[in-house]
Amino acid sequence: METNTILFRNTMRITDGHLDGFRHAIAQAVAFTREHGPQLMVDVFIDEERMLAHSFQLYRDSDAIRAHWRLSDPYIREVMEHCTVQRFEIFGAPDDDIVAALKTPDGASFPFTISPRLAGFNRLETPGRGGAPSDAAGE
Repeated sequence: METNTILFRNTMRITDGHLDGFRHAIAQAVAFTREHGPQLMVDVFIDEERMLAHSFQLYRDSDAIRAHWRLSDPYIREVMEHCTVQRFEIFGAPDDDIVAALKTPDGASFPFTISPRLAGFNRLETPGRGGAPSDAAGE
């Protein structure tokens, strides 16, 4: 079965003096998303020495991204008070409106790349909770 999953990788530069605020905002955002968000997976990693954070978010499809944005806007705004987007990578094929909407909460644009899927699969879904594992082989 083909999959429409989309993976976001967001590299953020943490603003000097904002490390604690960033940590707190990320913890709140992830806790909210775990409870209410449509993501299949969220993981955030931090490189304190370089003041960088890397967020990975896996979505079932573009509809899940839209739902996330509607639900999480206040949390995204809070996180962005403590960092700037240094690099944003999209793996998969989001709908055109998703690509057009990629801006910071204040409307500023940031650099991003899109890499369409070539091949892959995932085992994140468990039977009885959304279906069987899916396979993808190119588009």
